Amino acid sequence: MAAGESVRVDAWTWAVRVYPTRSAASTACKAGHVKVNGASAKPAQHVKPGDTVRALTPAGERVLVVRGLLEKRVSATVAAEQYDDLTPPPPPKEERPAVPVRERGSGRPTKRERRQTERLRGRS
Repeated sequence: MAAGESVRVDAWTWAVRVYPTRSAASTACKAGHVKVNGASAKPAQHVKPGDTVRALTPAGERVLVVRGLLEKRVSATVAAEQYDDLTPPPPPKEERPAVPVRERGSGRPTKRERRQTERLRGRS
C-alpha cells in the first residue's frame, strides 16, 4: 500500500480518542480487544477508509467505520469527523425502588425487618 492510504490501527484508535494513550491502544490490540472487519487486529495492522473497527473500552464496545485517516491526535471535533459511530445505544437502566431508609436512632433492625429489606432489594 502506498503511504497515506492506510494507518496503523493502534495509532488510529488513539488519534480518534477511543483510547487515552497510544500504549493503551497497543495493549488493547495485543489483548484482542480491537477487531478490524471482524478479525482480531495486531497493533501494526493497517486500516483504510471503509474498514469497520470494533474496540472494547471500559465504557463498553464501540463500533466505528473509518472515514478518514489520522496519525496524530487532534481535537475531539476533528476526530469525530474521521469516523461513523455505529455503536448501539446502551440498554435502558432498570428502574429500582428506592432503598428503604431507617429512622435515625431506631436501633438495630430485627430479623423480620432485615428480611423485608432484603426482599425489597431483590436479594432473596
